[in-house]
This record gives sequence, structure tokens and C-alpha cells, in this order.
Amino acid sequence: MLSCDFWLRQKVYTFFIISLSILFVDQISKLWIKKTLQVFQIIEITPFFNLVYVENVGSAFGMFKSLGNTFFIIISLIAVVVISILIIKDKTNRLPYALLLGGALGNTADRIFYGYVIDFLDFHIGGYHWYAFNVADASLTIGMFLLLLNTFLPNKTIKKDNPQPA
Repeated sequence: MLSCDFWLRQKVYTFFIISLSILFVDQISKLWIKKTLQVFQIIEITPFFNLVYVENVGSAFGMFKSLGNTFFIIISLIAVVVISILIIKDKTNRLPYALLLGGALGNTADRIFYGYVIDFLDFHIGGYHWYAFNVADASLTIGMFLLLLNTFLPNKTIKKDNPQPA
């Protein structure tokens, strides 16, 4: 589905540039939040979206805080190496892997520099809030979704030298 000819024709370095671009946007946005807001300060943008500064010492949704920052850094660095290899080897899934790599790099950078991950995007309906997240988390989520889509809905391209029977 996502392995259209356009993405298959791109050079491998294109996907590392995508990853580094995500890292850049993620880090710039977090730096701006860190300099603009106090921890837990909320700025209402719309009736369903706020900016809020949260320092997350756990993993997704703040889970596993007791494992410590060093554990998350080591796991993240291993993931960065594995995903980088997959970008090089798996031509079909380079875009999803590039999104995963960019997200992993963004959150790993936070853990190395601050000891926690900065989250700031807060979507809600009334008093029901989704967990705050950031650009890296969004990239990780989209990358995982695309990877799952590619896995469960593979591309059904018809090759010119192998026509389908009528």
C-alpha cells in the first residue's frame, strides 16, 4: 500500500534526512516550550487543544518510571541502531522506519540532555484529556501505523511482465 514507486525510487539517505528533520522540528518545538512555559502551565489554543509543559520521566503514557532514565536511554539507542539498519535493508518500509527513527532520536535526545521527555500537545474533550505528547511521539505513532498498514495491507502491484489473467 505505502510502497508506491515514488518511495521505492528514493535513495536511502533521503530517509535519514527525513529522520533528522523530525529530530530538528521536535527539538526546536520542545526548546520553545521549555523557554516559554513553566512546568504544568497551560495555554488554551482551541476548545479541544492546549499547550502544556510536562516533564515525562517514564515511557509511553508515563508508564515504567521506576526503570530509570539509563534503562530508557540504552533501549532507545539499541532501537536507533536496529531501525537504521532496517532503513538500509528494507526498501519497502523505509518511510515508516524513518518516522520511527526520527521519533526515537527526538525522545532519546531529551532523555540524554534533560533526564526526561518534554511533552506539550494536549488534546481533550471537556474534562477528558489524552496524555500529553510531542512531535517525536506523533512521528513514532504515524510510523508504527504505516508499518502496520504495510504489514497487513501489502501492496498489490501488477508487474508488466506478469499480467493478471482476464
